[in-house]
Amino acid sequence: MNCLIIDDEQPSRQELRFFIENHSDIEIEDEFEDSIEALNFFKKEQEVDVIFLDINMPNLDGMSMANILCNFKKKPLIVFVTAYKEYAHDAFKVEAFDYLLKPYSEERIINLLKKLEDKNRSIISQNQDSKITLSDGEKIIVLKKDEIICVKAQERKTEVFFNKESFVSNKKISDMEKELCENYFFRTHRSYIINLDKVKEIDFYFNNTYLLILENMEEKVPVSRSYIKEFREAMNL
Repeated sequence: MNCLIIDDEQPSRQELRFFIENHSDIEIEDEFEDSIEALNFFKKEQEVDVIFLDINMPNLDGMSMANILCNFKKKPLIVFVTAYKEYAHDAFKVEAFDYLLKPYSEERIINLLKKLEDKNRSIISQNQDSKITLSDGEKIIVLKKDEIICVKAQERKTEVFFNKESFVSNKKISDMEKELCENYFFRTHRSYIINLDKVKEIDFYFNNTYLLILENMEEKVPVSRSYIKEFREAMNL
């Protein structure tokens, strides 16, 4: 886990640095006395997990900086470090992780650092759950689950379609169904599991069933009669 310190007061930066370095495993990437300078750090496409951010600063105040950070693809956890109580409501609006009032006690900052490390462990665990490993006996690939378009049964194996590629895995479709338990995956047929977010078009088929056109996949996927009702509910049809 890494962080930035953004505060125009050097003593405040030094105090934060002391506690972070001596009471946590959080790595300090850099520190800035000006939030404009900090934005240049992000222009280099660098990412951080946490930002300790003062509010009253020249050029660009901390709350404006936080609003910019909220638009980042990977939004860092924001901890406001300020002497002013009146911005607490605004901090809530930008979903700040915490609001640390100066002067703060040693116990308060140490507890905050522990909370941040606990949060980081939770995020890592969630990210691990969002991936799946597939093997064909010769190699193992790792995919993000939300990259998967469709899973097709092939006897006791499965063909997994993702992006514009596919991979034949040794896993059976029943095993894949257990692993792809997120609500955006749906069993449409005894031989198919699809990612509902990848559905581009729904064509009517015989016996009141459907054929689905999915993103980046040429083959159409059937929805069998056994799954029609649940599919309509899932797609709000």
